[in-house]
Amino acid sequence: MKKLLPLIIIALLFSACSPRPTNHKIGFSGMAQGTYYAVTYFDTLNRNFQPEIDSLLDAFDMSVSMWVEGSVISRINRGEEVACDSIFINTYLLARSVAEESMGEFDYTVGPLVNVWGFGFEDRRKVDQAMVDSLLPLIDYRYVNLDGDRIIKEKEGIKFDFNAVAQGYSVDLVGEFLSTKGIKNCLVDIGGEVLAKGEKPGVGPWLVGIEKPSENEYSDRTLEATIELRDRAMATSGNYRKFYEEDGVRYSHTIDPETGFPVKHSLLSVSVIADDCGSADAWATAFLVMGLEKGKKFLEERDDLEAFFIYSGEEGFLMTWATEGMKELLRN
Repeated sequence: MKKLLPLIIIALLFSACSPRPTNHKIGFSGMAQGTYYAVTYFDTLNRNFQPEIDSLLDAFDMSVSMWVEGSVISRINRGEEVACDSIFINTYLLARSVAEESMGEFDYTVGPLVNVWGFGFEDRRKVDQAMVDSLLPLIDYRYVNLDGDRIIKEKEGIKFDFNAVAQGYSVDLVGEFLSTKGIKNCLVDIGGEVLAKGEKPGVGPWLVGIEKPSENEYSDRTLEATIELRDRAMATSGNYRKFYEEDGVRYSHTIDPETGFPVKHSLLSVSVIADDCGSADAWATAFLVMGLEKGKKFLEERDDLEAFFIYSGEEGFLMTWATEGMKELLRN
């Protein structure tokens, strides 16, 4: 035993003197889904996964992008018989779950209404109550079901709109890909929807900004708040950039599936934190449909979601409200 002791000490000394692997910071950006993406991660092997991520996002567009004519969702919306791939099925199941839990405040069958109001891929029309009434019978997520890899519609003319969930889910897919490569610390941002895993080594939690509502899409972007994020996702939905004005009336891109009209209330922006970005994305839209008071009441019953609301107060001043859990994450 006495002879072994010096050998153990020598081994420990050599181990202590061995250099630690360098944790390389990798960052790159590109375009996807009509917006930007930015990925940052730390890797001791100094690997660049941008080609693989670009391929993943291309495959994602071929499944659930309504702007790609040959995508699965585009073909389903045209009434074609299509075998759904795993990306479409998982997006559908996520959307269905939030639709059910929100009691229809979030509804992925609003496609016909989104199009006539001019926020889809068709030209805007002159919308009146009669037109809305003719389309409302097509708006109900319960009229659609998944049977194996096939979508079954109860009515012709039903069209999906995954815009309020797909972008968030694409963030999750990139995060899952990085996890399979052994990446433990990363930040994935696609069009402002973000997933934070781990932290910035030696620094702490990732910092993510919440944008202050602006007058229009051309206004300068400024931050209302900064959030500390670790092993969770955040998505933001707002009515202040995607809108148009006609005859002095402002129409927002968020459509109330119950009335068929763009929402009209004081809530301007909703940021939601959830375990996954797809859910955060869908719930941000659900709360934007609900409005301030209904959204606050709903959140009282949910301990898995945190939210930050920005709304218009008296005389047009911006006001904010946050859940207690969100307040703990606010940096400023």
